[in-house]
Amino acid sequence: MRLVPNSLHMQVASTLREQIFSGDLAAGAFLDESALCEQFSISRTPLREALKVLAFEGLVRHEPRQGCYVSQVTEKDLDDIFPVIAMLEGRCAFEAAKNANDADLAALDTLHLRLVSHAEAKRISDYYQVNYTIHEAIITLANNRWLAQVIGDLRKILKLARLQQLHAPGRLEQSLSEHLAVFAALKARDPEGAEAAMRTHLTRQRVALRDLAERRDNQSSKLDDVISRNDLNSFNREAA
Repeated sequence: MRLVPNSLHMQVASTLREQIFSGDLAAGAFLDESALCEQFSISRTPLREALKVLAFEGLVRHEPRQGCYVSQVTEKDLDDIFPVIAMLEGRCAFEAAKNANDADLAALDTLHLRLVSHAEAKRISDYYQVNYTIHEAIITLANNRWLAQVIGDLRKILKLARLQQLHAPGRLEQSLSEHLAVFAALKARDPEGAEAAMRTHLTRQRVALRDLAERRDNQSSKLDDVISRNDLNSFNREAA
């Protein structure tokens, strides 16, 4: 893959960012500079500048004398970020309810029809993409560049984990219901209702992610127990 010289490091950063968001570069993965330089047909200088951009965004971390790794979002990160982004996106919904005109609401209606279709068909990836577009549309309608800037930075981190929550049992249907509640408040020109509904939507995303983490931990513990019992049985047979 060969990239053109213009703003080379930003193009590399954009490509790596998409690979991180898509999961092609998994959380915790080591970023081999030699391999990436060969992949992009570039020198180490633009690659390292690109990695600095991603490190500033929180998508990669640099370990001294080791190199760069794709960031892993911890449970504490999620506990810290979700209350903040719920407050910020709630404010966006408040402002959007005041600012949206009939054409804006018609565009949102089309997006919500697609959202319903994807939810009914259990197309989680497609649902997430429309869901993301709806959030972006509401942020745009708020018409506050400072809110948009801060939310954009936080969403880059949350994007590493958000898609997972839609795999929690019943979460897809719950998410759809929450989105429809936000949209109903927007159509009713109800700023307080839109803000409350959006905050609820974001808060429940965190709950779903926490439930998934607990379920994974329980499954891992059960697997460890099974392995331990098998090892013990094997030892007892050999000792006999």
